[in-house]
Amino acid sequence: MEPITHFLTGACIGRAGLNRKTAYATLAAVLAAEAADLDIVWGLAGPVEELKHHRGITHTFLAVPVVAAVVVAALWLVDRWLEKRRLAKVALAQAKDPGAPLHRKLQKQPIQWVWLYATALLAALSHILLDWTNNYGVRPFFPFNARWYAGSFVFIAEPVAWALLLSALILPWLLGLADREIGARRPAFRGQGWAIFALVGMLLLGCWRWAEHAQALAMAANTQVAEAPVKRMAMEPYPVNPFRWHAILETQDYFQTAEVNTDKQTIESDPGNDVLYKPAGTPATEAAKRTQLGQVYLDWGSWAMVRDAGPVAIAPLDPPRLPPNRSWTAVEFTDLRFSYSFLGAGRVSGNSPPLSGWVYIVDGRDDVGEALNGREQR
Repeated sequence: MEPITHFLTGACIGRAGLNRKTAYATLAAVLAAEAADLDIVWGLAGPVEELKHHRGITHTFLAVPVVAAVVVAALWLVDRWLEKRRLAKVALAQAKDPGAPLHRKLQKQPIQWVWLYATALLAALSHILLDWTNNYGVRPFFPFNARWYAGSFVFIAEPVAWALLLSALILPWLLGLADREIGARRPAFRGQGWAIFALVGMLLLGCWRWAEHAQALAMAANTQVAEAPVKRMAMEPYPVNPFRWHAILETQDYFQTAEVNTDKQTIESDPGNDVLYKPAGTPATEAAKRTQLGQVYLDWGSWAMVRDAGPVAIAPLDPPRLPPNRSWTAVEFTDLRFSYSFLGAGRVSGNSPPLSGWVYIVDGRDDVGEALNGREQR
């Protein structure tokens, strides 16, 4: 999932009652819920390195206790700094009026470090669970098992999830404003019920989408969408609507896509527009598969297509300057899981779909340039 969902989920985990157990619970949950995505720093080394390491070791069960420990250690340092400031304020207040009771704002909620670690651990696990639900996938057992696992039943950016999680955080604040207007006593912790409601709602939403995803797969399996025998299929989600799915079916010679609606019990596919014949292999495509981009892309891209596009000008690279006796070609890498219009229906037309890669091959063997998602690898 994208960062918004992770941050909001962490906030709701903290406010679901853990913030009553220990100070910093909500902050620990928010940080731990998003900490795994710090692997984006690999993007500084180039887009291919980013793809290679994204959802890598930081998104594993092995890393979860380490991530939680790092978050708690960071909060310990923050607490030391805040404690010094608090003690200075307490000393100043007592110096001004030694007999006055200590102001409530100067009192400190106790820190239960075991509860704080448990909170961070739970939030870190939520990151892997949420990322598994979409079609990019995770490798939770890496490095012992490098297999990618993808639920593919929740879109990577789900507005319904945003609405659920945001309501749990905003509505208690609005109700607090109303209480302040009428002079009601402000509770120490507000919003536990709303946070639990949002988390349960997320669980029910995931279960609903999982059931619709299974139904869509069953419909496609029981309907002759392609004329040739189907070797495997995938069902990709759309945002908001749990009844709409984009099907990908692989046969011996081609891929065929279809639009599935589990509510109307319909499957729409036009063989004239929705069939993609598998590109023929060339020396250039074989050379491109051996490049760094090719190896990383094929390791991740479970529905990857590799196409020799010839000397085209649409790749995000400057054409190589070569002597007249040498030739070059652009090899395109795409993954069919992301080659459909998320807001509409059918395949992406025109520009390259998201997460597309390009490799420039000279004389069918030499790699002279690589780019991924519009960024050149240098």
